[in-house]
Amino acid sequence: MASVRTILGPHPPGLALLFFTEMWERFSFYGMRALLVLYMTEQLLLPQNAHRVLGYEALHSTLQSVFGPLSTQAMSSQIYGLYTSLLYFTPFFGGLLADRVLGQFRTVVAGASLMALGHFLMASEAFFLVALLSIILGNGCFKPNVSTQLGRLYSRTDNRRDSAFSIFYMGINLGATIAPVICGTLGEVYGWHYGFFAAGVGMIIGLVIYVAGRKYLPPDAQRRDEGSSSAPAKQARQAADLNAIGVLCLIAFVITFFWASYEQQGNAIVLWVRDFTNRSFFGLFEIRITWFQSLNPLFIFALTPVLIALWAWPARGKTGISPVSKMATGCFLASVAYGVLVVAALLAGTDGRVSWAWMLLFFILLTLAELHVSPVALSLFSRAAPSAAASMMMGVWFMSGVAGNYLSGLMGSFWERMPKAAFWMLVSAVPLLAGIVVLGLRGFLNRIILEQAVLDSQQ
Repeated sequence: MASVRTILGPHPPGLALLFFTEMWERFSFYGMRALLVLYMTEQLLLPQNAHRVLGYEALHSTLQSVFGPLSTQAMSSQIYGLYTSLLYFTPFFGGLLADRVLGQFRTVVAGASLMALGHFLMASEAFFLVALLSIILGNGCFKPNVSTQLGRLYSRTDNRRDSAFSIFYMGINLGATIAPVICGTLGEVYGWHYGFFAAGVGMIIGLVIYVAGRKYLPPDAQRRDEGSSSAPAKQARQAADLNAIGVLCLIAFVITFFWASYEQQGNAIVLWVRDFTNRSFFGLFEIRITWFQSLNPLFIFALTPVLIALWAWPARGKTGISPVSKMATGCFLASVAYGVLVVAALLAGTDGRVSWAWMLLFFILLTLAELHVSPVALSLFSRAAPSAAASMMMGVWFMSGVAGNYLSGLMGSFWERMPKAAFWMLVSAVPLLAGIVVLGLRGFLNRIILEQAVLDSQQ
């Protein structure tokens, strides 16, 4: 599509539209997430309150039949894991819905509307589980299709594609930076429901921006008509598409274990900050628990330009850093980040608390890990996926978080039963193993990207 020079550089104007749409959607998501575990452990799921939640008794009984007795914290961790894992499960079906029925635009509008409804429903304790379900379904419609629309602004060979996804990712983290400060402060100071309401308002703003800028979006992807193609051409295309789908699915599966550790920042990390971190800022004031959730997206802004420059330097030669190599590096960095917490736990003072400065180092390393995995994978899946299944394959990528987020919740349920150094050692080992496996997939991806670009040029 045509490019213009905007505040985001020489890119199609649709990039700015999707940047701000995603920014507000992430504001709503991370604003709610910053409060979720605290809300459940400190109010909603306390024994005297939990009976007010529709469907809670059935869910509680089902989980206890599998895992045995669950405390308020363990039950909160299980719900957190189920919620976040389902957030990554539904995009596959949202991608199918867009590819085959509604198209990307209408599916995104439906998803944003459902998410806004879910955030407003959080104001009612009775509808807590209904609210989570609404957000889950809305996210499934929204996430894969916004990313697919971004990819369709560029050809497979456009060298601006990777930088566009990195810019887009900064939009994600702009929303994630301000959300815990605004929604978290409202929730902690004035009441949980004020924070959830602010998250819903953010989603409404994102929806309005998206609909108002429709003319800057690419047309919805259409299923390819191969009726006039020769039989050998059809077979070649189908074989290449199947190869691409298979390798991308394998990568998504392995990265599951990266997410299992990464997502502890919304779960066990919150409890670590609350119970084991000295939050006094040089004696001037106490840092609020939810404010630590802003560190990761804040470091995104500081570190993204540095990484883009570093990646561009070897790319000037004959070969650049491959996407899979970047993703393996991200897994290793996540392992090191949690290794820092192992050291912190071993060096804790007599009161069991550690300085908040440990969290700065942790979030720097975890942010570097994320930047090597998430935006790189979004660009990779949009580049290597077959055109006729673009949104569906983006959904496959988001499904990498299904088992990963549930594993995060499952690991979090051991929080009360393990020494903290041992717990962080367990979390550190998981992405280390994933990184080793990811390194073995480097050769396949370059071939698949080339095949898809050649076949597209022949259409």
